[in-house]
Amino acid sequence: MQLELRPIASLDEARALGPRLDAAAAEFQAQYSDAPWPAGSAERFLARAWSESETVLLAAFKPDVRAPVGLCLTGAHVEALSGERIPMVLVLHVDPELRHRGVASALVERSRDLLQSRGHARMAARASHTDDALISMGERWGFVRAWEWMLWE
Repeated sequence: MQLELRPIASLDEARALGPRLDAAAAEFQAQYSDAPWPAGSAERFLARAWSESETVLLAAFKPDVRAPVGLCLTGAHVEALSGERIPMVLVLHVDPELRHRGVASALVERSRDLLQSRGHARMAARASHTDDALISMGERWGFVRAWEWMLWE
């Protein structure tokens, strides 16, 4: 499949994608939580973190489609005690009709390349411990299980 992977270069262009990022994040969260996704979260994040080296917004475009068919947003995960900053995949979305065709893999790989060019040797991603498909996909892309969160609810 012919795709153009394009880093979003301006904050204005990134903000325009805020509603799509929110919808993708809400879709992901709905798999794990009944809590509603806070509207406008993506745009607030972009306004706050756009200039940070861990923030990358990459869009996949088909030649005949103006709107992106895939998005990957990364941002800093900050370790609370040490302050270590690790780029983390915050949103990864591919339009349903294009899934299972390598689009997500290409987005993650290109995001990783961009982060490496900014001096970041590692990248993190989240997956529920019960989401075997997502964990397996991440492991195929070179991610390893490094820690597991425990939540008290």
